[in-house]
Amino acid sequence: MPATTLPNPSDHYIPLSTAVSMTSLYRSKRESILQPNYQDLDTLPLSETFHKTAIDLLLNTNGCLGLRIYYGMDVHEKVHAILVAVDGNNRDILPANDSLSTDNEEPIIIEVGQRCPPSCPPSSDLNT
Repeated sequence: MPATTLPNPSDHYIPLSTAVSMTSLYRSKRESILQPNYQDLDTLPLSETFHKTAIDLLLNTNGCLGLRIYYGMDVHEKVHAILVAVDGNNRDILPANDSLSTDNEEPIIIEVGQRCPPSCPPSSDLNT
């Protein structure tokens, strides 16, 4: 059954120690969870960095009450985060899919993050 409500905002927060444990486990399992033909190709990123201006623009989308992260794959078989705005009914804010729609404006969808590897951030508790 689809979720028709957004998660409770207070449910999103975790302690730094939990985040460190989760990112450490991911780094240690990242290659082994892949089929052998995808291993050692940096198919799965360690992180992606997005500029605040792009995130602000997305969050300022009319009706936006949340953010959804999809995962996609480019033609080089690298996984990327794709960010879209979500409304109060937990729906992606995208153009109407019916033929009566006259709104030709493209929705704000964010990708093209600074992918690590190869462009990794300075060391922190979450990436060492």
